[in-house]
Amino acid sequence: MARVVHSYDEPERFVAGTVGEPGARTFFLQARAGVRLTSVACEKEQVMALAERLDVMLDEVARRFEREPLTPVGPDDTDPLDQPIEEDFRAGTMTLAWEADAERVVIEVFSVVTAEQVELEDEDPVAAVLESEDGEALTVRLTEQQARAFARRAVALVASGRPNCPFCGRPIDPEGHICPRANGYRRHLPDDH
Repeated sequence: MARVVHSYDEPERFVAGTVGEPGARTFFLQARAGVRLTSVACEKEQVMALAERLDVMLDEVARRFEREPLTPVGPDDTDPLDQPIEEDFRAGTMTLAWEADAERVVIEVFSVVTAEQVELEDEDPVAAVLESEDGEALTVRLTEQQARAFARRAVALVASGRPNCPFCGRPIDPEGHICPRANGYRRHLPDDH
């Protein structure tokens, strides 16, 4: 089976978003161009890592080309995900690159690939997934401003979740959590939250 690639060159919209309440949210990366819409389910940590790596890469690009880093212009995109939200695939490996000639960020998101789909004998597992012909992929080419806007929204999205326990750093549900640093006692949010 050949890999299905959802490709977007400067999409009208590329955002991270969620469905559900904090503590039970499903994270998505979503690209839209005209009537085409691709929604990729992912983990909160993948969204945060992508946002952080985008900022680091774009800062390095600005440093190497001896210019000030660009910042997004206009208001932030705070709209919810586009409807219908139908998972096209679940994110596995992600790659990030800078196309110097076109001055574009290229983000590739590959679907989760099972061990049965890929031969992993003495190979680099990431290279094996990238070379595999199975699964799906999302390829998005963004301007620097689009990439910065994505990163800013993604950081705010992740931060809008459950607060962290001041003792162990794990998220606290509204009903509290069993804190390993408090010898298994239940910790609750302070009353000022």
